[in-house]
Amino acid sequence: MGLQLGWRRDQARWPHHALFFAVCLGTGLSLALSLAGGLRGLALAPALVLLLTMPRTRPGGAGHWQRALLVAIAYGVGAWASW
Repeated sequence: MGLQLGWRRDQARWPHHALFFAVCLGTGLSLALSLAGGLRGLALAPALVLLLTMPRTRPGGAGHWQRALLVAIAYGVGAWASW
């Protein structure tokens, strides 16, 4: 968050990107594993789609944090629904 708000401009942005790729990979793996147990796993698909469209938003812009908030909500609802 500090990088997005401009508090730490001198720091590298690679941890932010590494976390993004880890979350994408984890969500895809969770989706695949839950689909193996039934169609309830499709509830995680909207979160994965939103995650994969995140690079289309401009970092630092309103669309970036709004998309991240939508991802968090979709992930929470999808995890609850596929439980």
